[in-house]
Amino acid sequence: MEAKTLFDKVWDAHVVRKIADGPDVFFIDRHFIHEVTSPVAFLGLETRGVTVMYPERTFATADHNTPTINQHLPVADPLSANQLKALESNSTKYGISHWGLGHQKNGIVHVVGPENGITLPGMTIVCGDSHTSTHGAFGAIAFGIGTSEVEMVLSSQCIMQPKPKKMRVNVNGKLGKAVLPKDVTLYIIAQITASGATGYFVEYAGDVFENMSMEGRMTVCNMSIEMGARGGMIAPDETTFAYLNGREQAPKGEAWEKAMAYWKTLKTDEGAQFDLELNFDAADIEPQITYGTNPGLGTGISRNIPKAADVKDGEASYKKSLGYMGFEEDEQIIGKPVDYVFVGSCTNGRIEDFRAFASIIKGRKKADNITAWLVPGSHIVEAQIKEEGIFDILTEAGFALRQPGCSACLAMNEDKIPSGKYAVSTSNRNFEGRQGPGARTLLASPLVAAAAAVTGVVTDPRDLM
Repeated sequence: MEAKTLFDKVWDAHVVRKIADGPDVFFIDRHFIHEVTSPVAFLGLETRGVTVMYPERTFATADHNTPTINQHLPVADPLSANQLKALESNSTKYGISHWGLGHQKNGIVHVVGPENGITLPGMTIVCGDSHTSTHGAFGAIAFGIGTSEVEMVLSSQCIMQPKPKKMRVNVNGKLGKAVLPKDVTLYIIAQITASGATGYFVEYAGDVFENMSMEGRMTVCNMSIEMGARGGMIAPDETTFAYLNGREQAPKGEAWEKAMAYWKTLKTDEGAQFDLELNFDAADIEPQITYGTNPGLGTGISRNIPKAADVKDGEASYKKSLGYMGFEEDEQIIGKPVDYVFVGSCTNGRIEDFRAFASIIKGRKKADNITAWLVPGSHIVEAQIKEEGIFDILTEAGFALRQPGCSACLAMNEDKIPSGKYAVSTSNRNFEGRQGPGARTLLASPLVAAAAAVTGVVTDPRDLM
């Protein structure tokens, strides 16, 4: 019997039809939609006079351009208000589950899916959002799709998809002090560049991922797209099963036992072949921070900004990137002034991220020059922050907690970093203008964000621990 990778096992089980020299017709188990990419897709259904084939397989939540304060008030921006209304009316019309503003289960799509047990091992999952790769942490094949593909999935529960190549990234050894999953993924991207995994689906393997929490695994898989990959996945194990057991939409009773029997087969067979395999040593990873305008332009926080000759992006584009950021080659990053700190997004808006942030700021005060936006990924996370006493730690240190949403990750609501200002951000992208026109973003972990929040400058969190 042929040795197969985890990716092959899940992919091959979902191919409805193979097309010679073309894409596979690929069945989708779970489809997440939000207010930005779905309205045009629903309009397409109406134009063609077709309906939603399996409404119970689609889940709607509002997140991208929702406000993160005063969510009980009408949404001020007319475009956002119209998109939110369209999501609600379309969901109602087609019998789709909808968690809108004010709903107790509302939150960022890639946070609420897993925490409600909608995301399960061995599934295929899509959403009109590039960071759908998050769900691969459960041993699922998950990736973002475009608006026309959203319409295709709504109407047929299938998608036309060429099978990507396979890459395995192994990280073995023990992580050092203050090194979080975000640092692991930023390190990998810095090593292979923001396009180094283009054309591949990545499996993450080795000690580091086996010992990582589910929340950490979600952070890593979330960032797969930032190195050009179609998605990323981690084999399900006891950590996965413990996380899922008892969640609202996870299987129960006999169905759970049956599911577990299948899930335990979802691992790469001995001798299975990958198109590319990379190996990294955990000991080489320190807390990371980006200095440029793509997630691959990052380095260990104790190091200087590299010289143009030492990066793979090309000298002209590298110098343009540094020019936008207001940085120079070979400059020290530690001590750089910071104006904003953002903790949240589908990358780092979970309870473990706020625990990490609180561990640094406890007993300290927010720096006077810092504006901090702390945005939980869901109402469930918001409740946990309050139940665990983290809210009190934040308040005593001079921080305020905002309401759930994508917030300053992509500046589609009021949470925009002003032009020229520096933000240490736990989100996933540092492109020009991503957090607001002219905004300058330094991607980092919640510990690095916390260190900046209490010192007002880029600071190595190990110095505060």
